[in-house]
This record gives sequence, C-alpha cells and structure tokens, in this order.
Amino acid sequence: MFPLLDLAGIFVFALSGALQGVRKRLDVIGMAVLAFFTAVGGGIMRDLFIGVQPAAFRDTGYLLVPIAATVIAFFWHPQVERAMPGVLVFDAAGLGLFCAVGTAKALHYGLAPLHAVFLGVCTAVGGGVIRDVLSGERPTLLYDRQLYAVPAMLGSTAMAVLYALDVRGFVATLSAAVLAFGFRILAMRYGWRAPLARGIGGPR
Repeated sequence: MFPLLDLAGIFVFALSGALQGVRKRLDVIGMAVLAFFTAVGGGIMRDLFIGVQPAAFRDTGYLLVPIAATVIAFFWHPQVERAMPGVLVFDAAGLGLFCAVGTAKALHYGLAPLHAVFLGVCTAVGGGVIRDVLSGERPTLLYDRQLYAVPAMLGSTAMAVLYALDVRGFVATLSAAVLAFGFRILAMRYGWRAPLARGIGGPR
C-alpha cells in the first residue's frame, strides 16, 4: 500500500466518523471510537477474514490519524461541516483507494477473485457500517441510494480483472481506484440512485 495515500484515506473516513459523533452529541471518547472504527474498521474486517494481523494494530499512524481527526472535529466541527462538499471528494478518493487495495491484498493471500472482490468492498464500506451501527443508525449499505457500495464493487471487480491479466502494482491500483472514484463522483454529481422495488418509497 502507499502509506501517504492510505493515511489520507484514513483521515477522511475518520473525520466523517467524528462528525457523526458530533451530530449524535457524543463526548470526545465516543467521537474517537467512531472515528477509529470508521477509518480502519473495513481493513480490520478484511485482515481478520484473511487470517493475518490487522495492519491497524501494527502501525501507530492508524491510531494517531483518527485521534487527529477527532481533535479537529471536536474544536472546529462547524467549519468542517461547511467544507463537507470538498471532504466528500476526498472521501470518494479514499473509497476508490481502499476497495482497490483491499482486493489486491486478498488476491495476494490466495483468495479466489469473487471472494477478493467481496473483501475489497468490505474494506471500503465496512467502516461506515460499523459507524452506523455504533451510532444507532440503519447502515447505509442496506439502502445504497447514493451509490456508495456500487462504486466500490466496480473498483474491486476491475482490480480482480487486472490481477488476472497480470497487471499489478501501482498501475492496477491506480486504475481501479480512479474507476471507483470517477463513478462515485458522477453518482454524486448527477444524483444517481440504486433502484427500489416497485411501489416502495425512499428510506424513512
């Protein structure tokens, strides 16, 4: 993985978790817990499924970055909320990076392509699911109306295909990440939504 890009993605995800803590009126400890699990929860799930020690427990950066995001959200959350449109762009970039890297790691450890794609998606969206559960919200993954999991699935599938074609390393990761990122940005820009069963309204 590319450490600086990894930490940047962790920071953005952690910021979204800390802001959720602000909205739920949690104390600073609760904000930090949400920030940490939003940022690295997906990666922890992936590594546990693979059967390796989670990277989040080996590198102090995985702990310090969520703490830094919590501090920023605690003292300057109004300013961060106003900057959220820009933050969402970085969030989309983190989504693309995490789904690509998560898939690549699963393939590296010998998982079948379909299972690797599943773990790539888990890496990208798992932290958000943990955040929603801990904060008492229905996980957005269960009603992906703003197309968050779909771009991750697209990027993960692209990574698995490139891996099968023996295209690996930076080129493969960047290509899959850009694909997921671009799809996510287009979904936000044009308001694309996942379909609902006929006769069913939006989420309540």
